[in-house]
Amino acid sequence: MEGLRPTPDRVRETLFNWLGQDLSGYSCADIFAGTGALGFEAASRGASKVWLFEQSPPLVELLEKLKIKLKAEPIQIKRGEGVSLLRSLPTLSLDLIFIDPPFDTTTLYETALRAAPAQLTNKGYVYLESARKFDDQTLEPYGLCVYRHMKAGAVNAHLLKKIGT
Repeated sequence: MEGLRPTPDRVRETLFNWLGQDLSGYSCADIFAGTGALGFEAASRGASKVWLFEQSPPLVELLEKLKIKLKAEPIQIKRGEGVSLLRSLPTLSLDLIFIDPPFDTTTLYETALRAAPAQLTNKGYVYLESARKFDDQTLEPYGLCVYRHMKAGAVNAHLLKKIGT
């Protein structure tokens, strides 16, 4: 689909090396799921619940088929706007939030970063993928800071934590 940009394999491998190979018991949300690669990877590493939020009906249908094919019981798929669905979850309920919107939609980054900390456990992480690098000064108003960062081609991959945790 036009505009769909799955997380590159190299970036995904680095992210899950940062997080550790075992995500047993994690509760996760991929708020711009697209192909669902990040969420399915988290489920394959033991996450107990993985929310996939996606607006596109064809992609939701694809995600449902993949869930069945892979017998991915931890996966919960919801169609709708990712940030609104994120806000509908209980506060402090997520250990990992994936924020990877289309690169050309800068307002989605701001709204997602504003919503994420309220849903994130104190020991949780936000994975942020973007065309530009985010630094601590930019993230401070959201209550987040950079824990890890890498650049691979046009992708800046960030693992964020709540400030002070």
